[in-house]
Amino acid sequence: MKRIMIPLPVGVLRTALAMALVVAFSPAAIAGPLLTKAPAKFDDLIKAAKAEGELTVIACPHDWVNYGEIFQKFSAKYGIKLNELNPDGSSGEEIEAIKANKNNKGRQAPDVIDVGLSFGPQLKAESLVAPYKVATWNSIPANVKDADGYWYGDYYGALAFEVNTDLVKNPPKDWKDLLKPEYKGQIALAGDPRTSNQAFLTVAAAGVANGGSFKDIMPGLQFFKKLNEVGNFVPIIAVPGTVASGETPITVRWDYNALSNRDKSAGNPNIGVIIPTTGVVAGVYIQAISAFAPHPNAARLYMEFLYSDEGQILWLKGYGHPVRFNDMAKRKVIPADLAAKLPPAAAYAKALFPSIEEQEATKKATAENWDKIVNVPVTKK
Repeated sequence: MKRIMIPLPVGVLRTALAMALVVAFSPAAIAGPLLTKAPAKFDDLIKAAKAEGELTVIACPHDWVNYGEIFQKFSAKYGIKLNELNPDGSSGEEIEAIKANKNNKGRQAPDVIDVGLSFGPQLKAESLVAPYKVATWNSIPANVKDADGYWYGDYYGALAFEVNTDLVKNPPKDWKDLLKPEYKGQIALAGDPRTSNQAFLTVAAAGVANGGSFKDIMPGLQFFKKLNEVGNFVPIIAVPGTVASGETPITVRWDYNALSNRDKSAGNPNIGVIIPTTGVVAGVYIQAISAFAPHPNAARLYMEFLYSDEGQILWLKGYGHPVRFNDMAKRKVIPADLAAKLPPAAAYAKALFPSIEEQEATKKATAENWDKIVNVPVTKK
């Protein structure tokens, strides 16, 4: 296991590596299955995107890192209709949607995807995404983007315990606490560990806390086997509603989502967000444009919006650490009130960023061994 493989200053977890900002708009020409090239000028891109009139997104619930406001702002700014597919889908389901709709030019074909970092090489190797470089390309850290523009990091966070503290009076502080009898029938995952980036990294985090590593996932699988055997594990995918209702009062999810859920609950119920004492795992998500996008120019314009200062700040409002944070901080364009709302740096001092190779190993081992070892399907309610 390598510590801080993605060299972001994790102790602060408020900055990403920065490079010089490219002011001029210079998107790369598109090659591959897309039928049209990117317009050379930004104004022409806007016109082409407006002519298409629609953009289809997938697996982006509105309470995930502030996507609801992002969609609203993008649509209002450019007059482009948003079609939303499978909001609670996993990274694996997003990829399958591209494959299943290669010849579909309708609304069931996603134009853009937001998936875990480990899926990047697969997307490129299987020719499922098309290259594109936004105007701010050079300020995206090189180690979280494909050099040719096929995929690129967007935001990152750390896994945290999200707890309904109205029902759980003594919230767990570390992974070993989850095995306590007092948590019987209370703990769930936020995704299917065989296909969800968030879920299989949760298994990895439990493993790291119990002597394993990103390349030795067995301690994590054994932990969940034991969690199930003692009756604490609930095999349904936890969503804010099940946390609030008490069906899954304890779950593990990205800190930005847990913090957003806490804010939206507004005390009904009270939600606690705890970074575990050990096994703190951070992860980067990535954006990409489908190689078969029915609305390729709208997809490119959407990427320009996301990677602009405006788009990056919208992710920050949802507690995600935008990948261009440091570049914006140097230029003093980040609102002080947003920076102040981020969790304390000390909680992240020991956070681990698994590399792409380590995530690949974790994803493969979890998918192959969950059913064999834990032997309980995790499904949507």
